Amino acid sequence: MPRTLLRAASAVLLTLAALNVPTAHADEVTPVEVTVNARAALAPVPETGIGTNHAIWDTHLGADESADLLKDAGMKLLRYPGGSYSDIYHWADHTAPGGYVAPNTDFDTFMRGVRRTGGQPMVTANYGTGTAEEAAAWVRHANVTKGYGVKYWEIGNENYGNGHYGSAWEADDHADKSPAEYARHVVAYSDAMKAVDPTIKIGAVLTTPANWPDGIVADGDAGTWNDVVLAAAGSKIDFVILHWYPGAFDKTSHVPDLIQLTRRQIAKHVGSGSERIGIAMTEFNTGSSSGGTTTQPGALAAADAYATLLAQGVFTVNWWNVRNGIGNVTQVEGHTDYGDFGLLSSGTCTSDGSVCEPQLNTPFAPYYALQMVSRFAHPGDRFIRAATDQAKVSAHAVRRSNGDLAVLLINTSSDVSSPVTIGYSGFRPASGAPTVLTHTNGATSITSSATGSATSQTLPPLSLTTIVLRPAAAPVGLPGAPGQPTVSDVADKAATISWPAASAGLRPIVKYEVHRQNGAVSEQIGETTGTSLTVDNLKPGTPYTVNVIARDSGGGVSSPSAPLTFTTGTPASSSCSVRLTKQSDWASGYVGALDITNHGAPVNGWTLNFSWPRTWQSLGSGWSAVWTQNGQDVKVVNEPGNGSLPTGASTTIGFVGNYSGPNVLPAVFTLNGTVCTTR
Repeated sequence: MPRTLLRAASAVLLTLAALNVPTAHADEVTPVEVTVNARAALAPVPETGIGTNHAIWDTHLGADESADLLKDAGMKLLRYPGGSYSDIYHWADHTAPGGYVAPNTDFDTFMRGVRRTGGQPMVTANYGTGTAEEAAAWVRHANVTKGYGVKYWEIGNENYGNGHYGSAWEADDHADKSPAEYARHVVAYSDAMKAVDPTIKIGAVLTTPANWPDGIVADGDAGTWNDVVLAAAGSKIDFVILHWYPGAFDKTSHVPDLIQLTRRQIAKHVGSGSERIGIAMTEFNTGSSSGGTTTQPGALAAADAYATLLAQGVFTVNWWNVRNGIGNVTQVEGHTDYGDFGLLSSGTCTSDGSVCEPQLNTPFAPYYALQMVSRFAHPGDRFIRAATDQAKVSAHAVRRSNGDLAVLLINTSSDVSSPVTIGYSGFRPASGAPTVLTHTNGATSITSSATGSATSQTLPPLSLTTIVLRPAAAPVGLPGAPGQPTVSDVADKAATISWPAASAGLRPIVKYEVHRQNGAVSEQIGETTGTSLTVDNLKPGTPYTVNVIARDSGGGVSSPSAPLTFTTGTPASSSCSVRLTKQSDWASGYVGALDITNHGAPVNGWTLNFSWPRTWQSLGSGWSAVWTQNGQDVKVVNEPGNGSLPTGASTTIGFVGNYSGPNVLPAVFTLNGTVCTTR
């Protein structure tokens, strides 16, 4: 800066100081605005929500200290016998040919630990080298002979990794490695196991959207792994199994689409009643190759992912795993990261002995993250919408059955304490300092204090903070929540929403309001005195999540109904139609074809427009037209040879679409400004 400007700046500062005018400082931080909407309900917190994996090669699997530590972390589900070992493990003689089985890790020892922990078990039956009869005998031993009441049974582990798509890490003795063969055995396993105990729940392995080999159709298959398995075995299963190792700390935004695409696949192949099929994330770890698996960045990502997955209706998320062993050692945010995917230290050292993990059973940072989630979201609570206006802080919220509200705030900033201001809709907090739970970078426990206010807090760098709030006044005499809404007659601009009536409180119910979730803000889109409403003025090809609220004669309102999510279509008839087909897919991109048909007056020269639904999608290349992309918007203009479309004529154009997250396909296309029918 020139010296004359420095003198001028100094003069201004002196003048401001003389006038006692406050000046801005370089280290001032703009407060993060947090919005919490108690009228925008999401999924309830399941009993089995927070879980982890146990492995039979872990010598300490059955130790009381292991069970007690997991209990203190709030673990509600324990999975056994451990990832890919499941497909080589024979429970009756406690062997795993080709692998190491530690002493004191047999099934009965595992169950003793489960009971001490106070959670539920999930067992993975051996598909790779086992049989349906062996699995049925395991059910008999567990639930008939021993009376353990094991409810959840998976059929195999990551069986798409058997070499059918090229990579092979999963044991599979079947000559046929196809998804059709796996589906046939899922049916056989389900029949044999439920013949022993019809109350059990059977899970089938699926690929996770946008994660290899999702979307790939192998030679000889009728479709993708998920298409084939769900079509053949959907009627015989009770839940589906996903695994997710995002490899980065910033992928939580993928979760809603990841789960919604899975639900669409289930609904497509199972049809009526498909909502009975749950979704379990039986292996999850941030899996970052850049480090952070045992330090605070991984912990923050873990808490964010768990809360987001559970809010989307996943009934369990299982960390990989309790103990794993030392890996690539790095320094992350001022602490040693041991590259260990476990929650607890195994006390192991690098091969040259130069670096050793902390003492056996020392909790790593992700342990405290899951402990924080368990203290934030209790079984029976219901997630509600929460959002922030700055990416460095994420927010989640739940409403407790007693009327309390809890807010989880995650500050990913490495060196900045972030002030936050919190606004509430549909909830009025009590005055006074709330209970605040905090975990900071390098801390070895979660602290509790009464500090700040319901509307103002300061988040330490790299921290997890839970604020527990009581309502200003206990709700008395309000209507009950309306029942689960359903949707019918979905068109391009309208849909009919129906719901079971709410129970009246002290005053009669006078109307129901339908509210759309728009981020963390609710927008009322209609009301009625009945229990069904046709909502119009909707946008074509747009997803909507709505809740229904009952209002009584005194203006009192109920808690919101469970959420309903649906997507509008495109016009039933139009002067144009477009069909999008995927001709090939390689789990990060695909070749697409667009068939454009003119149903109106002859067209001489056309422009097709559409938008990528997500920021992680893009145009790789295109042909048979001139393709351009601006932001998420794609414009396609005819070439000289295909610009003429007489009435009834069609043309086909192609493109390569790239994606690095769940691939939600474009659904709305306009031809010369007219919205086409998407076929």
